[in-house]
Amino acid sequence: MTTRCFGNQSELYSHYHDNEWGIPSHDDRHLFEMLILEGAQAGLSWETILKRREGYRESFLSFDPQKVATMADADLEALLHNEKIIRNRLKIFAARQNAIIFLQIQQEFGSFAIYLWGFVNNTPIQNDWKEAKEIPVTTPESDALSKDLKTRGMKFVGSTIMYAYMQAVGLVHDHPQTCTHYESLGKKIHTV
Repeated sequence: MTTRCFGNQSELYSHYHDNEWGIPSHDDRHLFEMLILEGAQAGLSWETILKRREGYRESFLSFDPQKVATMADADLEALLHNEKIIRNRLKIFAARQNAIIFLQIQQEFGSFAIYLWGFVNNTPIQNDWKEAKEIPVTTPESDALSKDLKTRGMKFVGSTIMYAYMQAVGLVHDHPQTCTHYESLGKKIHTV
């Protein structure tokens, strides 16, 4: 019998597992959204962030990197009082910094997706874990992505965060064999 590898705690989390996690994304707006959310998640549960996703969408201007990059200090300071998001000064200010770097990468590569997918040779990594406990928290690819983003000036992009990001946006297929989505997502990936 198979089941979800995570996400059974709530309908919101189940929906995320079933309809988003691991599905390859080449959409820069979505990639920026997930970059903001994964950075916000550092030290917290993913479900905590999912519950605040709409608050983040509102606070960070529908995850438009152009708009986030030009947010004034006063706008960011105001977010420290917004109960709809995690009120961590470093994470809030990192969103603007990361938006600036995100735009620079878009300019350099033509899109953030082109840059990002280059770390996996433009093909999702298809893992074949038997159980979720086998899944690593970092890989050489997440190490390389993290190092490059840090060199460029991004914050909250450590290798563990970047591996979670790579899983979330489909650069890595990490649903284990015991998960209901192991085979169905694997088939989708090979048609990308």
